[in-house]
Amino acid sequence: MYKTKISGVGHYVPDNVVTNEDLSKIMDTNDAWITERTGIKERRFAGPADSPSSMGTKAALVALERAGIDKNEIDFIVFATLSPDYYFPGPGVLVQEQLGIKEVGALDVRNQCSGFVYGLSVADQFIKTGMYKNILLIGSELHSGGLDMTTRGRGVSVIFGDGAGAVVLSRANEGEEGILSTHMHSEGKYAEELALIAPNTARWVPTIMENNDPDDISYYPYMNGNFVFKHAVVRFAEVIQEALVANSKKIEDIDLLIPHQANLRISQFIQKKMALRDDQVYNNIMRYGNTTAASIPIAMSEAWEKGKLKRGDTVCLAAFGSGFTWASALLKF
Repeated sequence: MYKTKISGVGHYVPDNVVTNEDLSKIMDTNDAWITERTGIKERRFAGPADSPSSMGTKAALVALERAGIDKNEIDFIVFATLSPDYYFPGPGVLVQEQLGIKEVGALDVRNQCSGFVYGLSVADQFIKTGMYKNILLIGSELHSGGLDMTTRGRGVSVIFGDGAGAVVLSRANEGEEGILSTHMHSEGKYAEELALIAPNTARWVPTIMENNDPDDISYYPYMNGNFVFKHAVVRFAEVIQEALVANSKKIEDIDLLIPHQANLRISQFIQKKMALRDDQVYNNIMRYGNTTAASIPIAMSEAWEKGKLKRGDTVCLAAFGSGFTWASALLKF
């Protein structure tokens, strides 16, 4: 059985920087309120030319260049998002067209905040079994067009940002290490604690076209913040420990933990609980907000650019989010 390595990383974020001060002009909030609760100082919002697929394609081109792999060497595409360009088809096929590559398969993953790690696990299995040699994995989100940018929605809307990250996964050479293990979980009884209920096929066109109630907030994301926080800190710790135990590793063996950038307070809680040093954890939510499936690959790419992620490092990826779903991966970068 083969091993899977990350051969290239890349990311793209829109130019439009939206600060907490900017948000305070359109809703009853302020920088101190947002920073205290989330750690976020600013985020990026997409421009008219940006879409989930176009941002994903831009991140992919960077990852391909850094991997030294021609686009036509890609055998398969996995695209993780909760905010696709269209209700259907998914953005994976749009990336295939935008890249102008051969008619490879394209799989869309809808696991929200855990989507990138779930996609990593799927891609890893394809490469391990020898079915594919190079897989393009993308996480991309465009949240800004679907947020309630009023005081009513501030508890959720101040958290999210737009952007994309991508990695090229390749068959490792003999003697090389790569992905050591992946671990995935779900608990659907809490599905509506963090959800966007509509649109759905039962309520979609009839509600929008004939009965557009301005007080109907089911078209905006809902989050039971305290409930999500309490579950997140437990599941993050559990799934990180699960990855370490599966590989006979200890906390001190981790060179870098890259958690899903949901809330800086969650990351800080986990860091303290697991006695990790500052240089063992990479956070960038302060600059980009929560970019859901894009947050881990954006952080990986940025950490690599800054020299904080190096070849040979033992890296743990961990995510928790809507579903509830949570997942981790341990790898040698």
